[in-house]
Amino acid sequence: MSTAPNGLPQYPIVQAPMAGGASCPPLTAAVCEAGGLGFLAGGYKTADGMYQEIKQTRGLTRRPFGVNLFLPQTAYVDPAAVEAYRGQLAGEAGWYEVSLAEEDIIGTCDDGYEAKLAILVEDPVPVVSFTFGCPAPAVLDRLRKAGTRTIVTVTSVDEARAAQVAGADALCVQGVEAGGHQGTFRDDPQTDGTAGMGLLALLPQVREAVALPLVAAGGVMRGAQIAALLAAGAEAAQLGTAFLACPESGAHPLHKKALTDPLFSHTELTRAFSGRPARGLVNRFMREHGPYAPAAYPQIHHMTSGLRKAAGAAGDPQGMALWAGQGHRLARALPAGQLVEVLVAELAEAQNALQVLQMRRAS
Repeated sequence: MSTAPNGLPQYPIVQAPMAGGASCPPLTAAVCEAGGLGFLAGGYKTADGMYQEIKQTRGLTRRPFGVNLFLPQTAYVDPAAVEAYRGQLAGEAGWYEVSLAEEDIIGTCDDGYEAKLAILVEDPVPVVSFTFGCPAPAVLDRLRKAGTRTIVTVTSVDEARAAQVAGADALCVQGVEAGGHQGTFRDDPQTDGTAGMGLLALLPQVREAVALPLVAAGGVMRGAQIAALLAAGAEAAQLGTAFLACPESGAHPLHKKALTDPLFSHTELTRAFSGRPARGLVNRFMREHGPYAPAAYPQIHHMTSGLRKAAGAAGDPQGMALWAGQGHRLARALPAGQLVEVLVAELAEAQNALQVLQMRRAS
């Protein structure tokens, strides 16, 4: 990433854009101030809401930061399947005393994409990344002319090649270990349970297929892992769950606590909360409803929004979407700046150990 414009971070550490409130201005700014690259999540916000967070972040740091956008979702959604799932969740709605959102199945699912793009072109930020698809070449060109560097999230070699052809400046290579939503270009329910490749298997394949800087994401929690990813061809590592437990994170306190709670022993990919595959800590809601959730994003996300908020208000993590990567048990509740410092020290230690080993073998 050293060849990029607009001032890259001092260290090869990127704080993942975690939509839903975790990636807030205080967290983003703290990571930037410590020498990493912090990201705001543009997803699930209005265009003005995104802009207000950008202004707040600019007031907290002068260092470069990024904003992530969701690509519009155009896949066909079966209204009957969505209504059937609404019936599946009726008991939850009664228990938490909330109504299930009556989302317009035929309506737009663009997350305010064009309005957000317009803001980012008119008042540019250093980096904009994209999830759930690849923008049109004209969009990437508009941002480049505005002085913004673009990163496209990819989960396969084919997606990486497509993003390179479209004109992306860099790629975020996401392994199946990553917490939250899988950033696949196409949501294909036929591949549930079989799709997805581990980061250390995927990264070298993408490295050989494209000539773009790569940011590696998926289950990264320690500096030694960052060292391994740099050795495998990445220019930086993106960490989400590792920053989720920081005091600056906007994640719910119950979510933070659950990361290392023995009650939540592992993660799985599920459509239960949003209608799109996302990795989270296995809880009651996921076990009971995941098998019945249709491929209907973001309709299911909006339908369950009230349920998730009510569960949090009631202090019930069993009804919340506890997004987390496979390395969640390694989470450390450190201030974000201190966590960056620790990761940098661990990275240096791992790289030094590797150099010593190489010298011994050469002697």
